[in-house]
Amino acid sequence: MKPHFEELDSQDTHMGELSLRRRRIRLLNDKEVYEIKLGQEYLMSSLFHEAEVALADMGLGCLDGDGWDVVVGGLGLGYTAAAALKFKQLRRLIVVEALAPVIDWHKRGLVSQEIQLSTDSRCVFCHADFFSLARQHGFDTAVPGRRFDAILLDIDHSPDFWLHPSHAGFYSEEGLRQLKSFLKPQGVFALWSNDPPADAFLNILSGVFTDVQGHSIQFDNPLQQSTSTSGVYVAR
Repeated sequence: MKPHFEELDSQDTHMGELSLRRRRIRLLNDKEVYEIKLGQEYLMSSLFHEAEVALADMGLGCLDGDGWDVVVGGLGLGYTAAAALKFKQLRRLIVVEALAPVIDWHKRGLVSQEIQLSTDSRCVFCHADFFSLARQHGFDTAVPGRRFDAILLDIDHSPDFWLHPSHAGFYSEEGLRQLKSFLKPQGVFALWSNDPPADAFLNILSGVFTDVQGHSIQFDNPLQQSTSTSGVYVAR
């Protein structure tokens, strides 16, 4: 029998100690849960991934045609990327992740077995800082300035609660206009937030994009016996 708690890997990174953990929760009939921590912060838990899936479903659900080229910023446990790959219209998915151990965990099969990104030939991992790429030549190192059908982002906790202060400028009108330059004319930018949509950021998005929506994603929190709410912003 697997132990109730295991640290599957722990490595030092430029942002602090990063660890992947697996636990079984007795209160939930020994449900197996994977967690990623950065220092003392919980970045993601497989127990709560409804909003990460909604990010892909809502962002890509806006697109027409087929042969889509898509970027996902932030790999984590892989739920957004896996949801994107369920769209048969998707041709190529570039997943940008700044922390190399996270990519390694997926390649080694250390994350939940329901997430199998490495076996899909459409999916490419890119070890890089999403925000640096957004400020420079874009997300395809082989084709600078390349435009995409959709860019889906799940890295910071929210538009005003960042993992690193250097991310702040991205969420300004100037930063978003630069991102928009890497989208096709009918392209979509979608953003996950730990918090429900905020009017202040919707106003910033509206200064850059034509059609802007904020969605509240509610999901059960069995540990607290309550309902939690995250947000997804969709702009095109």
